[in-house]
Amino acid sequence: MLHKDIFEELMSESEIEKTVSEIADRINADYEGKTLVVVGILKGSCVFFADLLRKITVEDCQIDFIDASSYGGGSASSGNIKLLKDVNCALPGKDVLIVEDILDSGNTLCFIKEHLLEKGADSVKICTLFDKPSRRKKPITPDYCGKVVDDLFIVGYGLDYNERYRNLPYVGVLRSEIYS
Repeated sequence: MLHKDIFEELMSESEIEKTVSEIADRINADYEGKTLVVVGILKGSCVFFADLLRKITVEDCQIDFIDASSYGGGSASSGNIKLLKDVNCALPGKDVLIVEDILDSGNTLCFIKEHLLEKGADSVKICTLFDKPSRRKKPITPDYCGKVVDDLFIVGYGLDYNERYRNLPYVGVLRSEIYS
């Protein structure tokens, strides 16, 4: 149910499903025959991560999670990255695919990508459902991207505002009076 007083729909359930399938097809082609570790960034990527993972057909595939934050309770990245949970699996000899809900400033993903390379990953690529390049502070681009968005505050399908709205099956633009 779309709460028109709070959101304007940006991406419907059916659009999300089609986009996730297209991204998975590219990942399957690129990682065929390789050892892949798919790393979800908690908490925001959880819904996208689960849907994407079910469509990945790479035989030698492991999953892990990392939790890092730079937002706190605000609507913009603070730039101060806190690693709350690290990956558990050994990374040397493996290709890593980071799965994130949105690439915004790039602060968190730059930090995580460098961290995973330091842990010995052969390669680290980034998959994000949404890319917001207008807010970029670090020189980073996703290897796999579902949709480029303007500088809007979006929620749903794992994306949140103050831990709310993650459970929505679509993505909506949160009206500014909600978070201002």
